[in-house]
Amino acid sequence: MARTPRTPADLARRFGARAAERAGERGEGAAIVSHGDAFARQTYRLPRDQARETARDWFARYPKAAYMTRVESWRVLDDGLIEFTMRRLPTAD
Repeated sequence: MARTPRTPADLARRFGARAAERAGERGEGAAIVSHGDAFARQTYRLPRDQARETARDWFARYPKAAYMTRVESWRVLDDGLIEFTMRRLPTAD
């Protein structure tokens, strides 16, 4: 029986997929995005003030120096909402 190698990236993808399924089941407004690397990403579509608050919360919870947290991309949608993707490492090892 062959064992599947378990690298940190493999584990992050597997656990990220499970979290996305749970978020979808709960009907949350954020989506977890997998790009096949070791980073955890979450995309939001929020009004400007809530978007700022959410990004600040990410930086408070996951400090940039430990988790390499950053706003990966953002844009203003036609309805005035801000769509942005936050990126961080899953752990601060």
